[in-house]
Amino acid sequence: MENDPLSLDEIVRRVDTKAADYCALSDRIWAMPELAFEEHRSVAEHIAVLEREGFRITTNVGGMATAFIAEFGQGSPIIGILGEYDALPDLAQVSSATRPSSTEGGPGHGCGHNLLGAGSALAAVALKDALAAEGIEGTVRFYGCPAEEAGGGKAFMARAGAFNDLDAAFCWHPAVVNEVLTKSSNAAKWARFSFTGRAAHAAADPHLGRSALDAVELMNVGANYLREHMPSDARVHYSIINAGGEFPNVVQAYAESSYSIRSPTLQDAERVFARVKKIAEGAALMTETSVKVQITGGYSNVLLNKALYEVMYENMRRIGPPPFDTADYEFAKELRKTALSDDDVLASVVGSDVSLKDKILHDSLLPLGADQFQMGSTDVGDVSWIVPTVQCWTACFAIGTPFHSWQLVTQGNLPAAHKGMILAAKVIACTAADCIRNPAIITRAKAEWKQQTGGGPYLCPIPLDVTPSNLRAKAP
Repeated sequence: MENDPLSLDEIVRRVDTKAADYCALSDRIWAMPELAFEEHRSVAEHIAVLEREGFRITTNVGGMATAFIAEFGQGSPIIGILGEYDALPDLAQVSSATRPSSTEGGPGHGCGHNLLGAGSALAAVALKDALAAEGIEGTVRFYGCPAEEAGGGKAFMARAGAFNDLDAAFCWHPAVVNEVLTKSSNAAKWARFSFTGRAAHAAADPHLGRSALDAVELMNVGANYLREHMPSDARVHYSIINAGGEFPNVVQAYAESSYSIRSPTLQDAERVFARVKKIAEGAALMTETSVKVQITGGYSNVLLNKALYEVMYENMRRIGPPPFDTADYEFAKELRKTALSDDDVLASVVGSDVSLKDKILHDSLLPLGADQFQMGSTDVGDVSWIVPTVQCWTACFAIGTPFHSWQLVTQGNLPAAHKGMILAAKVIACTAADCIRNPAIITRAKAEWKQQTGGGPYLCPIPLDVTPSNLRAKAP
């Protein structure tokens, strides 16, 4: 030990020693899915575990009741490990199902964030145990980050300066493949468009009404026409979140929709968003209604850091893939047969390695790719504009499993998912340990980050007058 401080084999052993406790934590979070900014029970579970491990807890980070920091140690370097725990609406599902089961439409962990938070906590605990045992200076922080799916909790935390003193940040995501991310992501802008008109009897005096629902529908038509005239790598998505009521014999006086606009950079997303706002104003003009626009979230694009992802890749290669067994393969095979189409399978691997479509579970490691781009968005991007950041994906689900689906939810507390989570914890803890015992890695990572950003200040995509409490406010 004296000749090998923070031995990577020792850190792997420490993860294995405590893995069962954190698999149990992930299962508790899976069983009580909570939506953005409302993850109170999930936060309480994480805090209880980390307090028992000796971490100091800071709550209400960035003005969010479900954001917290758990810290251990002192001095430099300061290592940040990011966790998430929010679920998605209407995806509730029983465990181990191969066909959709009725669960009354509640939320479900359709992106595996029950695993994400617990796995990151396991990595933080293994790293702090090693530091404490060997008397090595350094600070380990676990960041409990809410609302990744809707709102961008990390962006609010970033705006409050929560990541400013970090030397490096680490995260992961449950997936169908094992890889170290060399893919950037779209920046995004979220907004709610609220239209107000005038109610009237739809039969007796419809001419006196001004339909807010008509305005919502006309805006959606206009946004669809915009698709031909915006950059091909931009995306516009919408949902009608308030249709104004259930009775068709009333001219609807209030209706609203929610929009997400994505593009490779925040500046590009802002330009598309400006056009979407004009379409909303046009819809209000056509219907003689008024429209209010409220920003409800935003994400920056991810900055990749080669200095960090090369070290993470070497650790992932050395540790090896999740140790799937016969039972894992048999369930994945049955799910493939009954619930996953050929299109699902191809879509899940087309950005990685198309030959994987013939596999059931990913039991190897994708090679490091050239810096690439993926169409999704994440508020991890906001952290990456403040501090060098790296992330990996690990195989927790059958190949072909779509994100944000019941098929993913049903696998979220199974042994295969736990094995992918444990791999992520080992990779993160070992990579962070490399950075602590070899400070030159952090020096190179910071130089690369400074070259990418110019060393300028972080610009939050969410305006200062927008707070999490605004986003939870009910429509009139």
